[in-house]
Amino acid sequence: MINMQIFQAVQEAVQSIRNTIKRTPQIGISAGTGLSDIESALTDVEVVEYHEIPHFALSTVKSHQNKLIFGKIAGIEVVLLGGRFHYYEGYDMKQITFPIRVLKELGINTLLLSNVSGGLNPNFETGELMVITDHINLMVEHPLRGPNDDKLGLRFPDMLGAYDAKIQEVFHEMAKKAAIQTSKGVYISWQGPSLETPAEYNFLRIIGADAVGMSTVPEVLVARHCGLRVGAISLISNMCFPIEKIKPATLESVLEIARERGPLLSNIFINTIEQYGKIW
Repeated sequence: MINMQIFQAVQEAVQSIRNTIKRTPQIGISAGTGLSDIESALTDVEVVEYHEIPHFALSTVKSHQNKLIFGKIAGIEVVLLGGRFHYYEGYDMKQITFPIRVLKELGINTLLLSNVSGGLNPNFETGELMVITDHINLMVEHPLRGPNDDKLGLRFPDMLGAYDAKIQEVFHEMAKKAAIQTSKGVYISWQGPSLETPAEYNFLRIIGADAVGMSTVPEVLVARHCGLRVGAISLISNMCFPIEKIKPATLESVLEIARERGPLLSNIFINTIEQYGKIW
């Protein structure tokens, strides 16, 4: 639990990291369940374990590594969150999004996120890579609820263009260059940990969602609050609509899809990062 002003807690976390790692990353990456292949592309790697960082939580989800990984891709300084936190784990929204504020203070100006999610667009198939164009927030708590600290961001941040149009464009361009098919769509956040009922999937589709998951939106809200540019991609791990496409989903089945398709998502991220400074 973060029992002090967030700004102070962020400063303490950053100082602790800088006591051992003196780097200024430009791009931050938060990878979803089973999507940490991008780590193998990093050079000049340095690692800080989450438990060594003041005020950091620990992920309880299988496949999340609980470490902050610094490195370079094509000479560009990046930092990877090797594990994210979720509301269903029992953490509050400020704990979930705390790492994003730390990355901002470390120096990043761009945040790239990935997740695995359920497909609601009937034109999708399992394994689809969906570039997120917008989101619908159905989480029961908001990470910006409570007193606002102007040192962290605006009281009422505008979410128009929350997902950077230029980054979306580059995602699609880099995917096409690598002969990887991508779609685009709206992501809706659900608190979890239970998956949705068929009636709930139908409701989510009616209100405009193409994919549903249990992460990402809180991180995007805080990233935009502190002025970061954001790009995100969902890997569709199972189809949830229409009803005849629904099959029981398990963590093992999700991880299997991530193992198969995750390298393609990582390829898009890596090639996009290589364009940093040239295109945006």
